[in-house]
Amino acid sequence: MQVEAATLPWWLNSPQMSFRFILALLGLSLSLSSLADQSLQAWLDTALAGTVLRLPPGTYRGPATINKPLTLEGNGKVIIDAGGKGTVLTIKADQVTLRGLTLRGSGESHDAIDGGIMVEEGKGLLIENNIVEDVLFGISLHRTTDSIVRHNRIRSRAVDSADRGDGLRLWYSTGNRIEDNDIAQIRDITISNSPHNRYTGNTIRDSRRAFNLLFSHRSLIERNLLEKNSTGVIALNSDGLIIRHNRILHAMDASGAGIALKETSAALIVGNEIVHCAHGIMADSPMDAINRIVFINNVIAHNITGIYFYGAKGGHIAINNTFKSNLWPVTIIGDGDPMNDTWWGNNWDTYEGFDRDGDGFGDKPHELHAYADRLWIETPSVTFFRNSPVLELLDFLERLAPFSSPSLILRDTAPRMRQSP
Repeated sequence: MQVEAATLPWWLNSPQMSFRFILALLGLSLSLSSLADQSLQAWLDTALAGTVLRLPPGTYRGPATINKPLTLEGNGKVIIDAGGKGTVLTIKADQVTLRGLTLRGSGESHDAIDGGIMVEEGKGLLIENNIVEDVLFGISLHRTTDSIVRHNRIRSRAVDSADRGDGLRLWYSTGNRIEDNDIAQIRDITISNSPHNRYTGNTIRDSRRAFNLLFSHRSLIERNLLEKNSTGVIALNSDGLIIRHNRILHAMDASGAGIALKETSAALIVGNEIVHCAHGIMADSPMDAINRIVFINNVIAHNITGIYFYGAKGGHIAINNTFKSNLWPVTIIGDGDPMNDTWWGNNWDTYEGFDRDGDGFGDKPHELHAYADRLWIETPSVTFFRNSPVLELLDFLERLAPFSSPSLILRDTAPRMRQSP
């Protein structure tokens, strides 16, 4: 058994004296198992600031609070169990490190945000290589800056997704790095009023909203795997986002989307793979026409709708994207001139044209019109019948001999003939 030297008197640090022998000299019958069953708070209260506290293997009682800078290590053999009350571990200090712990058994209160770890305020924190399970909320960062949360495994309770807590929650926190975490069976990752954070390399599965950003400007979401969630990334009033090189798969709820943007400007969506979603990308028009929403080098495949724009038309730039096997590649609902959107160099599997000069681009623009599609686009209740034999026949007749003017949805002036590498 090892106890951090800084927490013991000098005469207990002698290598010639075992801890069991000292206890015997004192006439105590304390066993290692009973030692490991004691309250974690007692260990934290006796530790000095700056201590590296390496807990002996075993289970410790929570809830507990850290109110001084220290490192708490469990080496993968320490369990902290709150017994169904409150939050397992609360941090109220700067420069705290949590490593190699299993935290479980939080309370059930959504109002109190009962969970695994709650940071009430702090900076320079490191939370890594922990297991957070059987809790309501996972890790909550409130007014937390310049901290790292990485390589953690986070699970909520086995209940309906709406009754779970957030796996990760940021509130008025900035300058943090959320990296390489394994997160599943949670409600959402909620990021509120928290700009300038980085979310990279995380896996988020079997949840409701993988990333839910509210008023969180200049966020970076990169190299994440988002699979079988209701929605991949949804952002509201969050300008200057960079969403790049993510894989977003199987967001197939009726209202689900791989990426959904609302009242968000100056967003850059680059190099993502968005496959088998109800809507690959959903977006309204940016609030400021100068701050465009830009889509570059994305693969949008096997979705019901590849891209869905709504509201006033315009304000989007789509360059060098690949559209493959979507039921409807692009749908646009709203007023305005569709030519206010820019489409260039995209690869369309529905393009009907040739590349006679061999420059890699089609000889004529790719135009997408709405024929019978206008029925369900303008009357949502008709959506139930889309792809039915009746609508398929009506669409064929409309294209063969239109009895009304088709609506132009987009014009790609230089359709790419081959998918980009």
